Amino acid sequence: MSQSAYIKLVQGSTDQEITLQDVQNRLLHYQEQTSKTGTQLGWDYAGSAFPYTIESKGDDRWFYLKGVNGSYKHIILGTGETTSVSGQEVRCIQVVLPDESTHGDKAKANELCKFIAKSLQAELTMFNGRTVYYNPRK
Repeated sequence: MSQSAYIKLVQGSTDQEITLQDVQNRLLHYQEQTSKTGTQLGWDYAGSAFPYTIESKGDDRWFYLKGVNGSYKHIILGTGETTSVSGQEVRCIQVVLPDESTHGDKAKANELCKFIAKSLQAELTMFNGRTVYYNPRK
């Protein structure tokens, strides 16, 4: 059974709207950061930290990350709307682990969700149903 995590752009988030291109740009930024870390450490950390290629089927609602080795299959990312913990409709990024995803995919998806949510100061509902608040709350 597939699992989903939601990155919700609530009040206090840095952005209130997000597109697929914005999500892809954040993933490319993550890839660039890990590449620089690898350069400093003297090994190919980027290949281990982001073992995916970004693939698209021409749909403007979602794209997927395709694993480059056998330990990783794929992760699907899309944008839409959902209900926040406070009950209001908000924009969100949905991260889906399909049935054939591996444990490695789930671990990377958790890591990527945390990175994106932190950079957006968003509310993250993880795959296990727990909520992490990266947004400033009063």
